[in-house]
Amino acid sequence: MKRSMTIVVAGLLAAAAAAGAWHWHGDRQASRNAAAPLLAQVQRGDVEDLVSATGTLQPRDYVDVGAQVSGQLEKIHVEVGSVVAEGDLLAEIDSTLYRARVDATRASLENQRAQMLDRQAQLDLATLNYKRQKNLMAAEATTAEQLQTAEATLRSAKAQLAALQAQIRQSESTLRAEEAQLNYAKIYAPMSGTVVSITARQGQTLNTNQQAPVILQIADLSTMTVQAQVSEADVNRLRAGMPVWFTTLGGQDRRWQGTLRKVEPTPVVQNNVVLYNALFDVPNPNRALMPQMTAQVFFVVASARDTLTVPVAALSGLGRRPQADPAAGDPAAGDPAAGDPAAGVPAAEASAPRGRPASVTVVSADGEATQRRIVVGVTNRVQAQVLSGLVEGEQVQVGVQRAGAQAGPAGAGGGRGPAGLGGPRIGR
Repeated sequence: MKRSMTIVVAGLLAAAAAAGAWHWHGDRQASRNAAAPLLAQVQRGDVEDLVSATGTLQPRDYVDVGAQVSGQLEKIHVEVGSVVAEGDLLAEIDSTLYRARVDATRASLENQRAQMLDRQAQLDLATLNYKRQKNLMAAEATTAEQLQTAEATLRSAKAQLAALQAQIRQSESTLRAEEAQLNYAKIYAPMSGTVVSITARQGQTLNTNQQAPVILQIADLSTMTVQAQVSEADVNRLRAGMPVWFTTLGGQDRRWQGTLRKVEPTPVVQNNVVLYNALFDVPNPNRALMPQMTAQVFFVVASARDTLTVPVAALSGLGRRPQADPAAGDPAAGDPAAGDPAAGVPAAEASAPRGRPASVTVVSADGEATQRRIVVGVTNRVQAQVLSGLVEGEQVQVGVQRAGAQAGPAGAGGGRGPAGLGGPRIGR
């Protein structure tokens, strides 16, 4: 009986020890799972620091074609989408009144020119009479009174002829103006392009006494201008000549490239938000871009191609760019022109800016984690360029996976959309 009791007690003690060991192992494994690090690999890629904005497309060169004379719009010879050349006839206004004025002025001018022939003949006669009276006066064969009368008649003939010549010049000027108005009744294309809008209708009466009515608009669609509205927080990061690219709503997979032309200094306030218009041009040879299209615009503040990258989430203690001179040997400043062959940074990254110090946690193949100081260059909200301190293929810690959390990919190219969208903003 005593022996059986001993066996039972020993069995209970062994079961309790096994249960304790199982619970201890389970707690340790749960503790490991609760703090499993999320890793990302240092790899090569492109990094762009971008300023994003929304813009609209409009033709760079366009003209509003209006009427310079009043009247009924008799005929429109084009329609929206018509391609016209400079000098093509676009529309006609009823010219009956203007043609009648031209005819009347021409008739009046012809009458005045006939009168001028009569005045010229009278002047010639007065000149002959004056000369005759002068010769007779020299021979004392006439009186001084007759000579004075002949002289006055000559002067009067000259004055009448001069007055008539002035009237003729005035009539000629009036005729030129009325002929111009008659010509304005036919509206011609002032430039080559595409008719993008027609605001008047055939049969409509146009009144130019109040304002110049616009009939249609012609635009050159071979070059488009993007007008992007940039917030006041980002406008100081823009500079003329910087590269820009954009996508349209219907062509998300295609990037259109351009160069920033200017930033207009006059702000546009919308819902208490201050915006500035940034303009740049883009060729449109295939007419794929149309007026008033919406563009998602990205201004490239800095970029690095085929460079080492790590996720921004792996960085800690990211500082501002140092003021020290790289030529003085400051390792934190870095020398992007020379690169860092030991760290796998090629000289092709010469366009990258001076670096900033940061810290990362490097995890070795056996799971050992160590802190390391590195130098980063171009950064955005997702990725950072590594100038020195890491080599391609190394693993860095980007976070910690808690128990029950779903681990996702932690590559250097995480995030959605173009680089620079989404995620925390990095101080510069």
